[in-house]
Amino acid sequence: MRRLFVLLALTACHTQPDDSTPDPEPKIGLDANGDGVWDGVGVDWSVDATVPAGTNRVNLYGLADADLATVHDAGLNHANVWPVTVSGLLLPYDPIANLLSSENPNPDAVAISALARQALGFGTMDEMYAWLGLPDYNDPSETGPFHTPIPPSHVDGAPMGVGVLHTQWGGALTFSCATCHTANVFGRTVVGLTNRSARANEFFHLAAGFFPSIQPGVFEDLTGANATEMELFTRTQDHLPAVGAVTPQVLGLDTSLAQVALSLSRRGLDDYATRSTDTQTSPRQNALSTQVADSKPAVWWGLKYKTRWLADGSIVSGNPIFTNFLWNEIGRGTDLHDLEGWMKDNQQIIDELTVAVFSTTPPSWDDFFPDAPIDEASAMRGETVFEQRCSECHGHYEKAWSNPSPTDTTPASRLRTLNVYYHDTTPVMDVSTDPMRAAGMQYFAEDLNRLAISHTMGAVVVPQTGYVPPPLDGVWMRYPYLHNGSVTSLCALLSMPEDRPALFYTGPADDPDTDFDFDCIGLPTGDAIPAAWKAVKTARYDTTKPGLSNGGHYDMLIDRNGDYDLSVDDRTDLIAFLKTL
Repeated sequence: MRRLFVLLALTACHTQPDDSTPDPEPKIGLDANGDGVWDGVGVDWSVDATVPAGTNRVNLYGLADADLATVHDAGLNHANVWPVTVSGLLLPYDPIANLLSSENPNPDAVAISALARQALGFGTMDEMYAWLGLPDYNDPSETGPFHTPIPPSHVDGAPMGVGVLHTQWGGALTFSCATCHTANVFGRTVVGLTNRSARANEFFHLAAGFFPSIQPGVFEDLTGANATEMELFTRTQDHLPAVGAVTPQVLGLDTSLAQVALSLSRRGLDDYATRSTDTQTSPRQNALSTQVADSKPAVWWGLKYKTRWLADGSIVSGNPIFTNFLWNEIGRGTDLHDLEGWMKDNQQIIDELTVAVFSTTPPSWDDFFPDAPIDEASAMRGETVFEQRCSECHGHYEKAWSNPSPTDTTPASRLRTLNVYYHDTTPVMDVSTDPMRAAGMQYFAEDLNRLAISHTMGAVVVPQTGYVPPPLDGVWMRYPYLHNGSVTSLCALLSMPEDRPALFYTGPADDPDTDFDFDCIGLPTGDAIPAAWKAVKTARYDTTKPGLSNGGHYDMLIDRNGDYDLSVDDRTDLIAFLKTL
């Protein structure tokens, strides 16, 4: 019974809704002005697509400025309230919220809350949101990268990523893209940044393990769910056996690869990966049930320069937002006929979310540290170091100090990046970093590529060796570094692997005085690690474990004899330059 109570607190988060049949003809896509005609220009998502150096896809559909802002906000609403109304998993919001309400006087509810808090550290909805590491909305007056519009179906007092999707059975609680792709940085939420405190995968793994065994009558008695809400409950129970999941090795990492692979192994080998009792009870073997392939969730604002997706560049064609919907729904046991119909019928939602992701921009150093200005002379010297050692992989960044306009009269304005010259076609490079994340793609690429819905979307997966060297916009806030978050800071990244911290802790960026290494730009280490971080078991990062190695990415630091030749001054200047990006 205790496990039942705990699970009721856990499973509210991976939900969405509605089995209604979609219209037979797809609706118009992006239509910001409501004239019934698709707005904008087409986008080349093919394997041969290029984004010429010095250009980007920040406004990939060529919208007017006013329309771009409107569509961006609409897309952020979808990022906060998962919009797929045929999703396989959903739970009724009201019964769960009432059960876990801090104001519920019912003795049974109080007992459930106490048991959940003892076992997991939370016993109410608000405590659950905090445990999941979800950031709050910024003040409505915030603009630019701090603009966080509140969607119409927002739950009062809930953080970003939480919303109620209205279905024919009532409201369903959803946790969406923002749970992993928005983060609090020293009191301000940054949209598109990796959430270092996210626990969505851990949450879902527990739900998939226990929820199917809960008796419907017990759930009904405990929550007071009505008949239609119980339909939501039993529908979720029906879909969960098709879900395979694993817990991330470390707080903030993502196990989506394993969840997609293991979920596909529980489905048939036909074009629509049909669910069946036989495949669910006797899934095919897959190496990702044991092989670690964890990685950090992607930073959104780098996508506008790219032609290939994921950390390893293995998605070589197709809109990555299509892939996002497909992978999420495979991991939620959704019927792929239903998903294909929903995607054809909801092109506008897909377009809006695509616009929001591609038009996201990072904040700058002085947005957070106006009283700690960057030394321009040092940064200019660092630019020279960067061009010699880093630009071949990570691109060239045109700075305002090299071509100042009449308006560049302040120190901060002279530090602006005027343009980014990234690769025309996104490269994949093997710089000897941990290979297990990239290697994991081979274990389910064939299963993905054979799907009819993948053909419809034009999405093709080709396993790679190595990883994409990302554009470095906002790099100072993207620690810990490398695809698996194994390197604590820029200082460590610019050191030989043997000199990088082998054991450290991750944690939230709440207080810059305690949670941030200001000189090295990254996580505090050694005696500076906050005690609260050490109390969280999953916050401990051991780089000696499989999939978590901090090796590689050092060839640019050594001379022809293999000796480390980046001086202390060079490293200081290079970090000053990186802070300007």
